[in-house]
Amino acid sequence: MTAPIVTVAVDAMGGDHAPAVVVAGVAAALAADPDLVILLVGPEDVVAQHASERCRPVVATEVIGMGEHPASAVRAKRDSSIVVGSRLVKDGSADAFFSAGSTGACMAAATLVMGRIAGIVRPALATVIPSSTRPSVLVDVGANADVKPEMLVQFAAMGRAYASVVLGVAEPSIALLNIGEEPTKGSQLAQEAFALLSARVPGFVGNVEGRDIVRGVVDVIVTDGFTGNVALKTLEGLAATLFAEMKGTLTATPVRRLAAMIVGPAVRELKSQIDPDAYGGAPLLGVNGVCIIGHGGSNARAVRNGIGVAVRAARGDLTARIREGLQQQTADA
Repeated sequence: MTAPIVTVAVDAMGGDHAPAVVVAGVAAALAADPDLVILLVGPEDVVAQHASERCRPVVATEVIGMGEHPASAVRAKRDSSIVVGSRLVKDGSADAFFSAGSTGACMAAATLVMGRIAGIVRPALATVIPSSTRPSVLVDVGANADVKPEMLVQFAAMGRAYASVVLGVAEPSIALLNIGEEPTKGSQLAQEAFALLSARVPGFVGNVEGRDIVRGVVDVIVTDGFTGNVALKTLEGLAATLFAEMKGTLTATPVRRLAAMIVGPAVRELKSQIDPDAYGGAPLLGVNGVCIIGHGGSNARAVRNGIGVAVRAARGDLTARIREGLQQQTADA
């Protein structure tokens, strides 16, 4: 059966290596999915040369730089590729938007242009934590440094919908990131959130600790944006350091280089299993449309996979699933 056509707006100017890696990622995404249409958004001299039947240029005369103040830039540059891409989702021309540009600007544009889903207090940024067992969705990873217990309940509903739609988990398990497994552990926020999650969230299994994030013990891990961002950046730095040290150790002597020829394939396989580029982007959950944000250093593979995540979210009607989850929470409250 043919999959439904999905149209994704892509920011041609997003990321440290744009537009070259974006264009390459778009080409790979189109080759992988015959039912995908791309609206490539950016300056005319960039996007027009890549026009085709399934890659349609949309001109945006401005670009928001990585160093600009996000909210101010979004308000001042209304014809920027990030704002135009968000507007394409808002007016129904696109089913989803992907950008590897400024995270703050993408969040501001999506929130201001697409708007929030009714009932959402604040949108949250999620990411998939790869694992050799099963991936987990960590939410929030930076959008909300200060939260209230009720917001963590909404984050759980949004993470549950995302794990179901994008990761294909029928009944996601959900946990609260804490400093211990017991209900009485942690801050007042954590204890109050535990009580609310227990009462309102299907699939809530209790607390998990930091060491559990990469073990794939649950499908969704809920926390505030400050803690989530620190945890994510720590994991990224640790992984990069370990693989760099491993490479240095295995190539330090001729004998070790011979050994590396034997263990190299296994090391590369492990690296691919925990590579964040496999998912390509972080969804901004809670806005009234699909918005996937890639990291600034995205390569073509990350762009291709980020577009793929946007397609799965659109085909799975992620926004509607989040609405349904919120309605269920309200009914159970």
